[in-house]
Amino acid sequence: VMSGRVEDIAVAASPGAHGGALGTVFYVGAASGGVWKTTNGGMSFTPVFDDTGPSSGGAVAVAPSDPDIVWVGTGEDNNLRSVSYGDGVYKSTDGGRTWAHMGLRTSQHVGRIRVHPGNPDVVWVAAVGPLWASGGERGVFKTTDGGKSWRNVLAVDEHTGAADVVLDPSDPDVLYAATHQ
Repeated sequence: VMSGRVEDIAVAASPGAHGGALGTVFYVGAASGGVWKTTNGGMSFTPVFDDTGPSSGGAVAVAPSDPDIVWVGTGEDNNLRSVSYGDGVYKSTDGGRTWAHMGLRTSQHVGRIRVHPGNPDVVWVAAVGPLWASGGERGVFKTTDGGKSWRNVLAVDEHTGAADVVLDPSDPDVLYAATHQ
């Protein structure tokens, strides 16, 4: 079913995070099914995004230095006729219990979110933008203040968005990004 497409999985990397052992707490973003959390390694899941934003959970990321900080980028980045769009990025500081909208409202489709391994206030978002029109927020965006403000650090043009961004494991200030038109 359309809501069954898994867009992203993010694992809370700290042992004991949210009452679970290492690898037992993770989040799943579904194409049109929101965001789900498990604290028992996938034996059961609880919806954590139903009352927050759009039902499309595109990208999910957990801060490596603080497993209570979870980011969700709405809008799946698949180029399909049945694609679901979103309204930007959301952040939780309490393990998914509550959420705050953090901007990038016109990104529509978020491909990936990366959180700096040592500083949870530094975050990069790969934003695809509208799939069938020009404009919107496209490219790679960076915040250094936990999402209060964003700077577009990789912009190609009004038709080209960023689908992915990866941090170099030896230097998290070096990024690799994939764009597409």
